[in-house]
Amino acid sequence: MRLKIFWSWKENWRSLEGLHRVLCFMKTPPAANHEKWGKGRGLGNWDPNGGKLAMIRKRYKNPASFSRTQGTVAASLGKSCHCPEDLKPSKDLEESSWRTQQAESKSEGTPMISYKVQVATGNFWGSGTFNSISITLVGSKGESPKQSLNNVGKDFLPGAVDEYEVSSDRDLGTLLLIRLHKEPYMFFPEDSWYCSFVQLITPQGETYRFPCYQWIEGHRTLELREGTGKLACEDAENPLLLRHRAEELKVRQGCYSWAEFAPGMPQCLAVENIEEMDTNVKFSFTKLSTFLLRSKLTKVEMKLKGFLGCRQSWKKLEDIRRVFWFNKTPISEYVADHWMDDAFFGYQYLNGVNPVVIQKCTEIPANFPVTQEMVATSLAEGSSLQQELQKGNIFLVDYKILQGIPTNTIEGQQQYMAVPLCLLYQTPSVDLMPIAIQLSQTPGPDSPIFLPTDPEWDWTLAKMWVRNADFHVHQNISHLLRTHLIAEVFAVATLRQLPMCHPVFKLLLPHLRYTLQINAFARVRLIMKGGMMDQATSAGYKGIVPIVGKGTQEMTYASLCLPDDIEARGVASVSNYYYRDDGLKIWAAIKSYVSNIVQFYYKNDERVESDPELQAWVLEIFKESFKNRKTSGAPSSLKTMAELTKFLTMVIFTCSAQHAAVNSGQYDFGAWIPNIPPSMRRPPPKVKGMVTLEDVLETIPPINTTCIALSSLWLLSNEAGDRRPLGYYPDEHFTEDEPKQFIKAFQVCLAEISEEINKRNKSLPLPYNYMNPPEIENSISI
Repeated sequence: MRLKIFWSWKENWRSLEGLHRVLCFMKTPPAANHEKWGKGRGLGNWDPNGGKLAMIRKRYKNPASFSRTQGTVAASLGKSCHCPEDLKPSKDLEESSWRTQQAESKSEGTPMISYKVQVATGNFWGSGTFNSISITLVGSKGESPKQSLNNVGKDFLPGAVDEYEVSSDRDLGTLLLIRLHKEPYMFFPEDSWYCSFVQLITPQGETYRFPCYQWIEGHRTLELREGTGKLACEDAENPLLLRHRAEELKVRQGCYSWAEFAPGMPQCLAVENIEEMDTNVKFSFTKLSTFLLRSKLTKVEMKLKGFLGCRQSWKKLEDIRRVFWFNKTPISEYVADHWMDDAFFGYQYLNGVNPVVIQKCTEIPANFPVTQEMVATSLAEGSSLQQELQKGNIFLVDYKILQGIPTNTIEGQQQYMAVPLCLLYQTPSVDLMPIAIQLSQTPGPDSPIFLPTDPEWDWTLAKMWVRNADFHVHQNISHLLRTHLIAEVFAVATLRQLPMCHPVFKLLLPHLRYTLQINAFARVRLIMKGGMMDQATSAGYKGIVPIVGKGTQEMTYASLCLPDDIEARGVASVSNYYYRDDGLKIWAAIKSYVSNIVQFYYKNDERVESDPELQAWVLEIFKESFKNRKTSGAPSSLKTMAELTKFLTMVIFTCSAQHAAVNSGQYDFGAWIPNIPPSMRRPPPKVKGMVTLEDVLETIPPINTTCIALSSLWLLSNEAGDRRPLGYYPDEHFTEDEPKQFIKAFQVCLAEISEEINKRNKSLPLPYNYMNPPEIENSISI
């Protein structure tokens, strides 16, 4: 509560204006009494009738977009600051000085030129300010004196669009920059102010918009450029704007630097803890509070049920349903009912949480000696293994990347991990069925090939070992590495190499929202030593680092570009592959949107190749994500508009649709722990015919480990409020009409895709909704 900062202040009021700035007395709105309205105004975010506060200054109404929650967390409002005596009347002195200047100018007969200025404050908790705000206008013909922005009553309330008049004794010409000066006011402590934008109207009726959409913390001056997207070559004749670009990047590069979390992994943002992060990349208050509350509630529920302290094995599989009984979903219930079905096992490689590892098999691997006799009963009548290979109906999943990975010890008990190969067959009825499983990369008497014709629990446990291997590849490579970690590289490189006025910065910024903070959370709570992965998985911390390291060395540019990846894995003709079908549509929609933006700003290939900021950006990504590996196929420079379009499409797709595909279904498919066991307490079987249900229960995680894993999956699969679906851009970084039209066209295309997905899902026993545009977040924020 903001008024707390004054509770210890024992001095008398120095002016009624000071009282106004605290209690915000103004004309009382209808249906509000003085007591309630005064309290709400002091807090700056509550309407006495329970609605959102939409502050209107003069005759300007608050735009509808301001009612939405913004994307950063408020800085602390409780820090007190004793202002020196000579600073307390600074605002009054400043206004007096300005009036003197005006009087002198008028006495000399110089006509004053008046600019209308609108200043928008973010519409969320704590976004207003008690500090003094002044403005300086900078144009091609000069700049105005600094002028205080001060109306009667409280300025810069959350959601307000305040209007002022700023005078100049000369025509400033084309407006290039503005300077917002945030300074002490009387005895008020420094605070944080979220400015959404500033809009100016010249005496000639021209409108200039200056996007901000950031926190201004403490007492400082912030320079903002007019919002038109500009390449460096377009500023070549203007030293002022070139200086502004260079200084902006210099400041950012000092704020955002690189660090190594572990050898072999992509570089990350250099912060030791969340508190060190810039406020402008942190969660909003809404998102942070929801995220932390949900985390606490899951732990409280398990403690109440007595699960977290129980180290025993499950007595029977049905007991697992008692965990999170009120958090079940239709899909998690379907999984619990069908997890032993071979058709569902195969289905998950197409539409489960890790639909990116299956590939066409054209030849049986030498280290996986599957014979015709082994699989004859699993194939279509009259067919053979060789014939099905030639028809393209045989598929392979190979987890060789797990070879040599050290395993974890949990509460003194050794954990195990297999390195399996799994052969699948698409039947004439288009079901994808597992037909052979080997639990190691080395065939022999101690590594039998398990078949559907084996005893039930032999075959079931073999599939569970495959699912455990898939869990580790999914969590550490498909999810952590190929979405979270490389998205962090995209974010840091963008902040370090592209100024706000660069069109690529404007394009990408909504798709990098919250990524830096969620990754910092992951490093602190999830993947570090003692984190969830260390407490509940076979690999643990000491296994995560080499898995991600191997994945980084094997990661290719083509594997991140969906059309190329589908072709490389040979899965273009697999039936019922909804991840592929929906993903390709979304890829095409993003590509069309990006292509329009690229063509509008770059015009030709030469401007792409000669853009020094763009080239520095892509080179830094090549260095920090792909470790300078030319074998990755990733570009270290961009020469054409087509190359730039593809690269930007990959970035946006990775940060939005791809992350949704590998993240959103984690709880749905993992809540039933036998379906995707995160750890295994017994080694893989070396002989057939010995496995019982009791062996399965003694192999999967015990009760407390299960609960730790499920609480994490629940937390990571649910957006923690303040979400922005794909294509929703409430912050208007693009100010020109053409990009706004491109955005509308993109939104129309996404709506059409969503309609097609909804129509298809109505006929499916298990709907695939993870790549439905309204369900896709713009950025990696969970």
